[in-house]
Amino acid sequence: MNNPLAQLGQLKKMRDEAMKLKKELEAEQVTVEKNGVEILISGDQHIKELKTNGRSDNDIKDAVNEAIKKSQEVGARKFSQMSGGIQGLLGR
Repeated sequence: MNNPLAQLGQLKKMRDEAMKLKKELEAEQVTVEKNGVEILISGDQHIKELKTNGRSDNDIKDAVNEAIKKSQEVGARKFSQMSGGIQGLLGR
């Protein structure tokens, strides 16, 4: 028989590991320069800086970050449906 409390402990451990990974990704940064555009992006896909032809362009940066956020939300919903969420993990 499955022990629901043990499963909750495993879920907490997985959540803690995911949160640690998220913090590590936030700290990572990648810079790409191409065709007069320079982008500084974090490992968690948040654009920190965007320059076009040497000028900062915050309007584009904000719009791209919003698009990334919405696409991540779509992916999270699909993943949740696929995995059955926490209820599926607990076998209920």
